[in-house]
Formats: sequence, C-alpha cells, structure tokens
Amino acid sequence: MSELISIITPVYKAGRFIEETFESVLAQTYAEWEWILVDDCSPDDTAEVIRRLIDDGNDPRIRLIELSENGGAAHARNVGLDAASGRYVAFLDADDRWLPDRLKTCIEYAGERDAGFVFTAYEFGDDQANGTGRIVHVPETLEYKKALSRTVIFTSTTLFDTERIPIELIHMPEVPSEDTATWWQILRAGYVACGADVVTCIYRRPSGSLSSNKVEAVRRIWNLYRRVEKLGMAASIFNLAGWACRATRRRL
Repeated sequence: MSELISIITPVYKAGRFIEETFESVLAQTYAEWEWILVDDCSPDDTAEVIRRLIDDGNDPRIRLIELSENGGAAHARNVGLDAASGRYVAFLDADDRWLPDRLKTCIEYAGERDAGFVFTAYEFGDDQANGTGRIVHVPETLEYKKALSRTVIFTSTTLFDTERIPIELIHMPEVPSEDTATWWQILRAGYVACGADVVTCIYRRPSGSLSSNKVEAVRRIWNLYRRVEKLGMAASIFNLAGWACRATRRRL
C-alpha cells in the first residue's frame, strides 16, 4: 500500500501563479497525496482563485486553510504541518512548478536510501516557470558542516519521512531564510540529507524577487550564521565565502 504524502504550500499574493501550480500537482504520477494550501491573509484574490480551482476540480485531496492574520511563510508552513496527516511531508512554494514524477522520484529514492530527508536537483525558470536550462545539481549526501556553506537544498524539492525525522524538527523557525534554517536544524540534530541528482522542479525566479536581491541574500545568510547557528566570526566568514562562491557558480 502506498504511503500518504502531505504537500504543504504557503500562499500569499499568488493568484497569478497558482493555477499552474495546481496543474503540476494534479499531474503527479504518484497519486497518494493530500495538498494543504495555507493562505497567509493575502490582500488580493488568491484565496478566491484557490477556492474556485478546488470547486472546479472537486478533488477531496485538496484543502485550503485561510489565516485571519499575516504571519509569514514559516508560520503558514507550520500551520500546514500541524494539519497534515501523511507519513511523508513535501513542501511546494506557490510559484514553483513540479515535474510529473517529482513525488514518485522522491519517495522511491527515500526507500532505496532508507532516508528520512530527501532533496533533488532543480532547474531555474523564467517569469513563466519555463525552464532556462540552468540546472542545480546536488550531492549524494549532505551533512551539517558542509550544508553551512552549500545552500543547495531547494524547498520545493524536499521530502521528509516523519517516522524518521521528528515533526518538531521540520517545523520552521520564524526567521528570514526559514527554509535554510530548517534544513540546518535537522542536520545539526545528526540526520543526513540524501540528494537525488535528477530535476524534479522548476524554480520560478521573477525579476525583482527577494532571492534575486544579492545584498539581502547575504544579510539573511549572515544572520543565520551569527544569530541562529551562533557561529563565531571566523567560522561565519569562512562559511559565507564558500556560500558566495557556490551561489555565484549556480547562477552562471
């Protein structure tokens, strides 16, 4: 019998992207999933669009949670986690697009590797989530110390087995770059992330997005080193240098 995967998506002002995201989830070749979308009090028509898509599809696997106050992506994901009922958890950001075998690839790889934390390669996409040919390859395994200078784990490619990774470790701290902080807290606890070097996701990168703001990205990663991981100055500088080199290579 197939295991249930709980897909968790925080949504905020995602009305113009979410229909494509719906299509990519519904196209999955692995069918044992539930999808929990958490609207983070969007001021636009995001919730309305999602409700329409759910009604049109009449798929009981999909549900929407609407928050009354904006709490940020980490809070929204944590609300989704608390509502999840699957053994496995997969994160999907509202503007990304999964390839059809994304869930199948991850759950099979988790079984092959006896892994509680799996992630995959991905491809950068343009504003329309069309692949650009720029692929981020991933290592076979990633441990805590190496992960500090390699932010290669992309949120929309992850899969967690909650029978192997305690759910409290998957809950995201409410800090900038909460996803990276989460991977580190899991790895710091002694778990190893297993990478499947196959593309399963298109990472949409609209111009002007936060992730494209290099100064802000450096500020966020530095904050994680110093305030979250409590690294010393020398260790922070060392890891930042490695992070910057690898981040630059990924975008060339």
